[in-house]
Amino acid sequence: MAKGSNYRVKLRRRREGKTDYQARKALVVSGKPRLVARTANRNITVQISIAKSHGDEVLAAANSRELLKSYGWKAATGNIPAAYLTGLLCGFKAKTNGIKEAILDIGLVAPTKGAKIFAALSGVLDAGVDVPHSEEKIVKERMKGEHIAKYAKSLGAGSEEYNAKFSKYNTQGVAPEKISEHFVKVKATITDSFKTGKQVVPKLEKEAPAEKVPEKKEEKAAKVPEKAPAAKKSTAKKPAAKKPAAKKEAVKEEAPAKEEKAPAKKAAKPKAAAKEPTTPKEKASKKGGKKA
Repeated sequence: MAKGSNYRVKLRRRREGKTDYQARKALVVSGKPRLVARTANRNITVQISIAKSHGDEVLAAANSRELLKSYGWKAATGNIPAAYLTGLLCGFKAKTNGIKEAILDIGLVAPTKGAKIFAALSGVLDAGVDVPHSEEKIVKERMKGEHIAKYAKSLGAGSEEYNAKFSKYNTQGVAPEKISEHFVKVKATITDSFKTGKQVVPKLEKEAPAEKVPEKKEEKAAKVPEKAPAAKKSTAKKPAAKKPAAKKEAVKEEAPAKEEKAPAKKAAKPKAAAKEPTTPKEKASKKGGKKA
């Protein structure tokens, strides 16, 4: 972390380990187009681009998937022979656009001898584009895929490991032992397509469709499901459903029951009759009667 006031955060792509700005500055200052080769497990991309003030401009580009679509390549698209053919295709495209030289840009990849990046470089060189390089990094024996053929022979055709590692080769109809022959054919196809000025799209061999066995009429009749007859829509209006009389009677019976349930008001008690005032004579007679 920062320890002083002069600390400056590094650029984002430098922190992520994606760009070496010191090397990029040297490539941009040279003013020459850059040969950018990027490899993955399944595909390889080769581009020739030049730096501009508004960003990089791609002058020519090729991807290993083009080998499958346009040139009849049937093997894997991420190996060394595919890298060479992709570089060859990009080099021919660059020549047609008037590009004669370039500088190799490998990014942050370690320059290992015989790597796929140098296989792509070898293809660009064979196409006629001048790129400064060292011959020590290029292994010509691996360009045709001879190392793949040797490895396949060592496993032995038909073994479990052989079938597991070369299953895609077998499905595409290419034996790994004969990959070098297949490589030569595809290379010749790419070269001829640019010599004639027209891109050649080889016709892929299609498997003959299986002959259809005529079915008997009885079998066809059994397969066709019987359709249920459509129900006819009745035009007559449905009579309104009458409510059962029992429900009406129940409603009527409930009404008086509710009236009975209502609490009857308590009858007011009659007030006692007002007592008449007694006269003094009556009071005296009452007293005299008590004494008797």
